[in-house]
Amino acid sequence: MGNARTALLSWLHVRSLGGTYVLRMEDIDMTRARSPLAQGIMEDLRWIGLEWDEGPDVGGSYGPYTQSQRLERFQAALEKLQGQDLLYPCFCSRADIVAAASAPHGLSGEGPAYSGTCRSLSPQEAEAKSQHKLPSLRFKVPQNQDSVISFQDQVAGNVTFGAAEGGDFIVKRADGMFSYQLAVVVDDADMHITDVLRGYDLLDSTPRQLLLYQALGLQPPRFAHVPLVLGPDGRRLAKRHGGVALRAMRRQGITPEAVIGWLAYFSGLLDSPEPVKAVDLIDGFHLDKLPNQPVILTKQFLRRLSELQR
Repeated sequence: MGNARTALLSWLHVRSLGGTYVLRMEDIDMTRARSPLAQGIMEDLRWIGLEWDEGPDVGGSYGPYTQSQRLERFQAALEKLQGQDLLYPCFCSRADIVAAASAPHGLSGEGPAYSGTCRSLSPQEAEAKSQHKLPSLRFKVPQNQDSVISFQDQVAGNVTFGAAEGGDFIVKRADGMFSYQLAVVVDDADMHITDVLRGYDLLDSTPRQLLLYQALGLQPPRFAHVPLVLGPDGRRLAKRHGGVALRAMRRQGITPEAVIGWLAYFSGLLDSPEPVKAVDLIDGFHLDKLPNQPVILTKQFLRRLSELQR
């Protein structure tokens, strides 16, 4: 339901502005992405009443809308960055980074920041290391500790990060996989995306993306990062909190209107969880109505939800 809520809010935001809603399948992580899962996502979204104007199954002017079919575009961007001497090969493993002395914390969920060990390697040293291990490619983040990146988020407000926060970041892994940061920047620019609404957990990724937009000479979209839905333990809502997947609710006979009512209720759009269609929420939607703190679903709330499923 957490992902469904983000999808609903992004859909309402775009529809309230009279815009074009784009569905993109971000499947470049081949170890996790599966075609049946993508099909299931589209079925779930349509079941709760969301439709899109452009996407993998409906086409559009800026396709393909599946990232695994866009690898040439990511490679072209990579070569442009290399041409500006903004990348360097890195031979450090995750264990090496964790073991680095006094490594500061990086982005949420990433562990310690990269200390820049391989940034100072000479071409000869890098060539010698590459004989034994394939490198990843990292983007050279400005090292000036006083340099900051600021942007106006449509939900979080004015946000400022230190440019060097998190350290130099990977744009292509040693196994050949392009990073999320690079792929979404290229895709959003190619698809003429003007507004992005996503979870608050990606807020600290935005400065990295802004650095890439600048380096590639691209115009960034407007961002809106919404607080996450958390379980009673303060962690992201997941199966451990009672099986709140849309597919399960659908099998148990819960109506899509009931699901939308609950999603709208704990997003500040309804005073009570009354059944409602997604389309009926468009006219009254505004980002100002959304909470500015994480939504914590109590055990009592989850119990009510499980009773609804029975």
